Amino acid sequence: MSLWKDFNQGIFKDNPVLRLMIGLCPVLAVSNTTFNALGMSAAVAFVLICSNLVVAMIRKVTPGDIRIPIFIIIISTFVTITDYVMQAYAPVLYSQLGVFVPLIVVNCIILGRAEAFAYKNPIANSVLDGVGMSIGFTLALGSIGVIREVLGAGAILGIQIYDPAIAATIMILPPGAFITIGFIMAFLNKMENKVM
Repeated sequence: MSLWKDFNQGIFKDNPVLRLMIGLCPVLAVSNTTFNALGMSAAVAFVLICSNLVVAMIRKVTPGDIRIPIFIIIISTFVTITDYVMQAYAPVLYSQLGVFVPLIVVNCIILGRAEAFAYKNPIANSVLDGVGMSIGFTLALGSIGVIREVLGAGAILGIQIYDPAIAATIMILPPGAFITIGFIMAFLNKMENKVM
């Protein structure tokens, strides 16, 4: 598979949130504001790219029967680094994301890419796969966060753009995440059908 295809597939064709529907727990929980969505995206991107890199580097010496526990140890190492850095340098974001930062360890996007891709492919391909999946995750989570914050709070990045009294408060609640994801997926399917 070409490097470009490895990079590109996670952005559109196999977008982890909008196409594969994986990793939805943090998406639903933290996408109520753009700030939270971008913060979680950065944390997931760091862990995904770094874990793909390390898994690809050690793939030839990793015994197949214990590969999953090894992947989890690698992922948890990068999640711990992310957790400590976020606590030290972004305490407001860390407090808003709460338990969802440590839960990145068991995020099926990261574990799935380690198992399905990085364990079977060379380093460059695995890193590009991680970057592509991270961009796809960020685009999805960022879009959901912007839509939910604008419609549910009348703001974007905390800056008020219209009277919050007329905002649809349901959009910043968990049902708003499902509604937003549903409309985005419907729009993408419609656009894909028009292209075909």
